[in-house]
Amino acid sequence: MRIWILCVGSLLLGGSLLFSGCAHARAPVPGFWYSDVHDGYVVSGNVGHAKVGEAMATSYLGLIAIGDASIKAAMDSQSITKIHHVDYYTHSIMGVIATYKIQVYGE
Repeated sequence: MRIWILCVGSLLLGGSLLFSGCAHARAPVPGFWYSDVHDGYVVSGNVGHAKVGEAMATSYLGLIAIGDASIKAAMDSQSITKIHHVDYYTHSIMGVIATYKIQVYGE
């Protein structure tokens, strides 16, 4: 009975380590199991923010990462030439999938 409990415990621990990946994205506060964080930066208060450009990158298990989440890519998506402010969103689930999205507001 003792060996059976040890085997089941080892399987549960090993399975939890196997199925928890290493994918993460930048965030002002960490969250290992789940993270859904929004943050932003004030760049300039001199222009309006009629346009919103977005760019995104995604990581799978920390092994594969795709996307262009640069401010330049977000600006190019809506032809923004002057930045008002920048927001970013981080979403991560147990290190399996992590998404980083940036939004640029401006004219």
